Amino acid sequence: MDSGIITILLPLALAIIMVGLGLELTPKDFTRVTQHPKAVLIALFCQLVVLVSIAFVICKVLALPPLLAVGLMLLAASPGGSTANLFSYLFKGDIALNITLTAINSVVAAFTLPLIVNFSIQHFMNDGQQISLQLSKILQVFAIIIVPVCIGMLIRHFAPRFTEKLNKPLRIFAVVFLVLIIIGAITKERHQILEYLTQVGLATVIFCICSLSIGYFVPRFLGINSAQARACAFEIGIHNSTLAMTIALTVMVNSTIAMPAAVYSIFMYIFAAIFGTLLNKFAINKKIQLQTN
Repeated sequence: MDSGIITILLPLALAIIMVGLGLELTPKDFTRVTQHPKAVLIALFCQLVVLVSIAFVICKVLALPPLLAVGLMLLAASPGGSTANLFSYLFKGDIALNITLTAINSVVAAFTLPLIVNFSIQHFMNDGQQISLQLSKILQVFAIIIVPVCIGMLIRHFAPRFTEKLNKPLRIFAVVFLVLIIIGAITKERHQILEYLTQVGLATVIFCICSLSIGYFVPRFLGINSAQARACAFEIGIHNSTLAMTIALTVMVNSTIAMPAAVYSIFMYIFAAIFGTLLNKFAINKKIQLQTN
């Protein structure tokens, strides 16, 4: 992938996508946490503690190569994407909670992502390779996440009609850009892609299934209703892999670290759709049983 594309166009394109995320948010989405504090806290705990721990265990058990292990941890530390809201809509999740989780996640990730990535670098990179998120790079990550989201929120506040016109094109752009960045990352590593798929394919599949399952069943076990649990599942299961790949390629300047996010992107929408379909089917069967009884 050309260095100019990586250093200029990639961050610019991601910034546009994050502006699109900001267009879907309002200050109320942050204050709404007071209405559902338990669901929000459980979702954040699942994502930042449980899933990061699971990603770490997967890296150790499957003995992932250091760079791929760091890539999986980077993916685990990345917040949910705006696509999670669409899946909540399709599969009867609490969309308002989803938007709130996306808003909170976007802010929290600006602080937690560098911490988690630096920890994984220190733990897995024991062969002298010089990759780290120093203060300047941490500020870069912060700027990539927070600044465009704030710009999007300001646009929505001051130009609501313009926001309505921008929403659909930016959603299409986000999908196209995700596909292009996956193709670009895979093309750059085409000579080793089969090896990477062998090494990290199983890890990403396990992580995807764990993300969706934990995102739903842990909240349900702790007394959260089904609609809110679905919102948690899709927010946690559909990671912002575009953000993870862009950070890997631009901030960390390493295409191998981007591979887990690229492979995960191939699986996550398929598994999320299957998971949502199974939840709907289970809910229908349960309703039929209650009616017959």
